[in-house]
Amino acid sequence: MSNAGPASTFLPADFDPSDFANIEPLLKALNERQVGSAEELRQWVADLSALVERIDEYGSLRYIDVSCHTEDDEKEKAYLDFVRDVEPRLKPWLFELQEMYLASPHLDGLEEPGFDVMNREWRADVEIYRDQNVPLQTRVTEQTNEYGKISGAMTVEFRGETYTLQQLSRFLEEPDREMRREVWELAARRRLEDREKLDELFNQMLELRGRIAANAGFEDFRQYTWMAKKRFDYEPTDCLRFGEAIERVCVPLLKDLDERQKGQLGVDALRPWDGAVDPKGRPPLRPFAQDDIEGFVSGVETMFGRISPDLAKQFRSLSEHGDLDLESRRGKRPGGFQASLEASRRPFIFMNAAGLQGDVDTMLHEGGHAFHYLASRDQWNLFTRHAPMEFCEVASMAMELLGCDHYGVFYESEEDRARAKRQQLEGVIRKLPWIATIDGFQHWIYTHPGHTTEQRTGQWLSLLDRFSSGVSDWSGHEAARAALWQRQLHLFHVPFYYIEYGIAQLGALQVWRNYKADPEKALSQLLEAFALGGTRPLPELFETAGVRFEFSEGMLRPLIEAVAEELEQLPD
Repeated sequence: MSNAGPASTFLPADFDPSDFANIEPLLKALNERQVGSAEELRQWVADLSALVERIDEYGSLRYIDVSCHTEDDEKEKAYLDFVRDVEPRLKPWLFELQEMYLASPHLDGLEEPGFDVMNREWRADVEIYRDQNVPLQTRVTEQTNEYGKISGAMTVEFRGETYTLQQLSRFLEEPDREMRREVWELAARRRLEDREKLDELFNQMLELRGRIAANAGFEDFRQYTWMAKKRFDYEPTDCLRFGEAIERVCVPLLKDLDERQKGQLGVDALRPWDGAVDPKGRPPLRPFAQDDIEGFVSGVETMFGRISPDLAKQFRSLSEHGDLDLESRRGKRPGGFQASLEASRRPFIFMNAAGLQGDVDTMLHEGGHAFHYLASRDQWNLFTRHAPMEFCEVASMAMELLGCDHYGVFYESEEDRARAKRQQLEGVIRKLPWIATIDGFQHWIYTHPGHTTEQRTGQWLSLLDRFSSGVSDWSGHEAARAALWQRQLHLFHVPFYYIEYGIAQLGALQVWRNYKADPEKALSQLLEAFALGGTRPLPELFETAGVRFEFSEGMLRPLIEAVAEELEQLPD
């Protein structure tokens, strides 16, 4: 079926979404419009979609600005003006419009794929909405911005140069163990300078999130979040069981990997600065010079081209349109993300490249998100354009796995190609226990309201013990280990958004397995699922991609065994 929707001429040519005074009359017009048929209701949705696209894109651009320039007061003001003035005043209107839509006698006449999904999601939105939560949500957003400012300001002096902590991480791959120790301790001390500040910030966020849940009639914030995130296809207990499966399947392999690292390094115990270095003392993998962002982009484009010429073309368009901000620099928020500019129908990629192998994988990851958006952007209805995050992360993680056979673009020697692929595949095994740690931590945090900072730290350390190999020696750095969770941006910015990575990793591994058997079919199925956007329920999106929506031990074990077998075939 065509994705073409009704044309919308609803917005004035000079519409400016920065001022709510320009938005409110349009919302009022939609609220007062008489809708006499299913076709008129479809047009009403198209007009609302066009309006929200423009508002959403304006907000995304302001967020990009403040992420790229955390020290720019004007950019921060523009972002906070949107957060404080536009978003809070928009939410009550959207609630009324959703109620109006759901009450329409013509709802059943909308038979186009996606409306059933949208209707279920909007009913959830209406159920949890409360006017008194709007200012609380605004305050939480302001606090996430504060976390970005604190993190973005973290720099250290090392051997006469100033580095962001992302830039400093490259030295943790150096064979010189004393250098690694010095660098790791510099970064750890710098993070600990803000530990109390971040603890207090997080406590304030917890209090506000608890009030938001209580106002909406929920027992706790976890229960509230499950509905807010539209998690219709699994329960909290499924996530906890997934964590138990990871503990049984992955943690023993994690211990094997760490014992191997310790043995090849020839040390009595692994220290926190020994995890990223090559165990045979070889020079670090450096796929590109730290200042050669152009070469980095060109190389990743070539990698995508080896998967599909069309993907390379799409990726090239990002550079041509200025949709990339990649280098790490002072005053830039850490991490990486892909943002969707809804009115322009363009993806934007943000990251902190420092010349590391991990940067290549990050670009493959964010590129996967961009391809997903480009495939679904022709869905005319904004409210059915985006898949649930559990499937969005399949897009990104699948591209990492499909790309790992093409590291030769950056490395001439077979030895370095194998090292890079080993790093990627070992990363799958290492990542899942970390996902279980972060997810389990959140379940405890939000089902134990009123806990103290000390109790939270104790639970964190308990989970670390459970999901770590037990091989590393943190003596002398216990405080840094106790504060490791503060580095995880998701805990501050998007609570409970982490299990998606684990669920999606199993989807991506299935895509990878299918691709090894039949590349053309596997890629075709994946792109077909991309194009559906959010017009189908989560299990159906997985099915369209040729994989199963399942994250049981029965699904996890054979996939991780396949990864382990692939690792065994790689030369050391």
